[in-house]
Amino acid sequence: MSDGEQPPLEGIFIGDNQQDVENANEDQGQVGVIVSMFGTITEFVEDNEDWTEYLERASKLDAYPLPGVEDLFAMFAGGKTFSELDMSHAYQQLLLDEDSKEYVTVNTHKGLFRGDGGGAPPPSGSGVSEFCVAKCTFQAQSLTYLGHTITAQGLCPVVDKVRAIKDAPKPKNVSELMSYLGMVNYYDVGKVELHCEKNNTAHNTNDISVNRLIVRRGQSFLVTFELHDPSRPTTDLLELMVETGPQPSEALGTRSVFGLPEGCGKGSSWKVKVHQGSVLPAGSITLDITSPADAPVGEYSLSLGKLLLLFNPWCQEDWVHLPEEEERQEYVMREQGLVYKGSDKYISSTAWNFGQFEDDIVDICLMLLDVNPKCLSDPAKDFSARCNPIYVSRVVSAMINANDDRGVLMGRWDGQYGDGMSPTHWNGSVEVLRRWLKNGGNPVKYGQCWVFAAVMCTVLRCLGIPCRVVTNFQSAHDTDKNLTIDDFFSDYGVRPKQSPDSVWNYHVWVEAWMRRPDLSADSLYDGWQVVDPTPQEKSTGVYCCGPAPVKAILQGHVDLNYDVPFVFAEVNADRVTWMVFADGSKKNIFTDSVSVGQNISTKAVGSDKRVDITANYKHAEGTEKERDVYNQAVKRVNIPEENSNGIHDGKPGVSMKIVELTKPVSGKDIDLKLVLNSNDSETRTLVINVNVQAMRYNGIPSSQIQTELKEQKLLPNQDLTIPIHIPFSVYGEKMRESNSIKVSAVATDKNKSGAVYITEKDLVPESPLLTIKAIGSELQYSDMTAEVVFENPLSEGLRDCFITVTGSGLLTETMEARMPLLKQGQRLRVKMPFTPYRPGPKKLVAGFNCDQFRDIKASCNVYIKPVTGVVPPLL
Repeated sequence: MSDGEQPPLEGIFIGDNQQDVENANEDQGQVGVIVSMFGTITEFVEDNEDWTEYLERASKLDAYPLPGVEDLFAMFAGGKTFSELDMSHAYQQLLLDEDSKEYVTVNTHKGLFRGDGGGAPPPSGSGVSEFCVAKCTFQAQSLTYLGHTITAQGLCPVVDKVRAIKDAPKPKNVSELMSYLGMVNYYDVGKVELHCEKNNTAHNTNDISVNRLIVRRGQSFLVTFELHDPSRPTTDLLELMVETGPQPSEALGTRSVFGLPEGCGKGSSWKVKVHQGSVLPAGSITLDITSPADAPVGEYSLSLGKLLLLFNPWCQEDWVHLPEEEERQEYVMREQGLVYKGSDKYISSTAWNFGQFEDDIVDICLMLLDVNPKCLSDPAKDFSARCNPIYVSRVVSAMINANDDRGVLMGRWDGQYGDGMSPTHWNGSVEVLRRWLKNGGNPVKYGQCWVFAAVMCTVLRCLGIPCRVVTNFQSAHDTDKNLTIDDFFSDYGVRPKQSPDSVWNYHVWVEAWMRRPDLSADSLYDGWQVVDPTPQEKSTGVYCCGPAPVKAILQGHVDLNYDVPFVFAEVNADRVTWMVFADGSKKNIFTDSVSVGQNISTKAVGSDKRVDITANYKHAEGTEKERDVYNQAVKRVNIPEENSNGIHDGKPGVSMKIVELTKPVSGKDIDLKLVLNSNDSETRTLVINVNVQAMRYNGIPSSQIQTELKEQKLLPNQDLTIPIHIPFSVYGEKMRESNSIKVSAVATDKNKSGAVYITEKDLVPESPLLTIKAIGSELQYSDMTAEVVFENPLSEGLRDCFITVTGSGLLTETMEARMPLLKQGQRLRVKMPFTPYRPGPKKLVAGFNCDQFRDIKASCNVYIKPVTGVVPPLL
């Protein structure tokens, strides 16, 4: 074929004039045609002829209306299986008979063209019928056609197409609006009502929001569709799909397709049925949709809407099911609580606003899950694993601290908080979590154990896992996993860096309630689990701890997941005291198997009383059962014999104790006495060193306060009393970033080489009195006032005073008041107005700071009565 030469065309042409048509068809050896019912009408009229005659002849009035989509779908009624023929190129492969040629007339640039088939032959070695079968579907159970899925049960829109309508951008002009309305009308989609307020109330999530659908797994919720035509649920097919996370799949449990009639979406874990209140004749259908009790928690897309799915302590099939309603109200629904601090002899409580139902907290909690390293590494697997509270609690434990991820809080224990906030500054979790979000997921500075634990409690309660904050006094930190803590003394008191082991005045963690089928099939380890977000030791390479079953800790079953040996040591390690001499040698003074793990405390259900739960963790000290469990635990962790450090018990020849003469109060001098006694018959000459140190709560000295050296004679069977006086002018300044005072006494016998006696006492000075009370009608949306009072107890002025007030459900943000100088004996009274916006038991929390005192706390309870029929004010 030469350049520019046109290829021959097979078929019959109808050209622009009679001669062109005849010439073209003669070239093809075919007979011309003038008109086709499937092509443009072409007729040739002379200038002097009446064109209406030709128009009438050419314009055939045979009607062939295009069928509507309803007509096409009606033909499938009663069908059981369905077939699809791909005819897009079939006319090129089969010769057409004369009647069929009419249907393949097409327009070209030279007029109409009518082919007769018989184009390219089928591929070599393949018959025509075999070639066509490869493109077709025969006797399928379902078929997708014109944007709908067709099955024997009926017809329903393709889920992705409907979602495209739901997610379509808002029309910006008339053309886009008409296009959008066309999509809506094609699928006959009317109004969808998610019943957010009704569903959320039934699912105990209405305190989070009533404007978005937030439900709990394993419990049904209602969705109403208003259709243009009456619904026939026994014959019409309604298909729904839910998805969560990237790359959702049914195999991972992150995607489910289900619908009506019941049984549609066979094998689906999500279920739906027609609600009894549906008004079917009016075209309204209300559905009861139920997620499985082990569905992954998080945000889902549901065909025509979105929902949040949370754990469900009210559902018996959910692993976090908590049987008692009173406990569910305390450990899931209550937004305020108490955190216990101090020491085993000076237990104090600090009010904390968990605020798990505040605006945006649930979204922050989900974001926290989304940025955890496991999700970033394999998001599809992580979203699937969110069905498991064991996994979720472990992820949250790691994400509250920022040691090896984009966690919420950075820990600091050295007292240097200039580039952030002192851990004692915080009164609640909401401000911490919002700062983390505002910082773009960078850690908030700074936290310590009670802040880590309280923020974790907020996240778990928000997600639906029952939990409580627990404080262990005299809490051991065993770094070498030998269930033993080594303390070292010298003649000047505690040696700060002889051992990485330590005993904290207190340590705070979280107990979360869940089943543990991964450990036992018979519920042996179900119930409370220790989860600890404070970054102390790594667990499987990550700074997290737990969940460790409390029942396993009690029985000494330290070979179970997760981190049971570490928690067992925290509550029941033996404590060995060593004397370090000037030449570097050391001597085992005594072994203490009692003091670690004292007064393990948590808030009572329904009240602000403290509950001692020590018996949940260990048997009574001094009993044979307690020693048996300890020894069994030692065997289970396979401690070599040589690691016992030659521990032995020895009865000292001299007894010593430190006794308080006055209650320690910050701002006042402290008076104590050291009492020594000897039961033998000889007089002893003792060199006594009394040492006073400011201590951080984790057992690390922060500064030296004072020391006093005396030589005294101890007579047989008589008490020797030595007064100890600690002026506020000496200790006050050094306590600003410390939590307690350690007073220790070391006595050496001048006449007996190596005879050393030790005693110590931890003091937690009580803070000056701060009070807060709520004034006004305790009614939702009513005006109230918080009144805070503080009186300067010192003989000098207090500078840079400021007061903070917070309260979830009462104040949307922290309120502050400042005063540059509070004179000696002067009383500060501050009134702050607020409007409670959520009913139920609430708590106002106040904090006071100045140059002399740090973070004095006070709180009061407020019960806000609900109101109905009132439009809430703009907050």
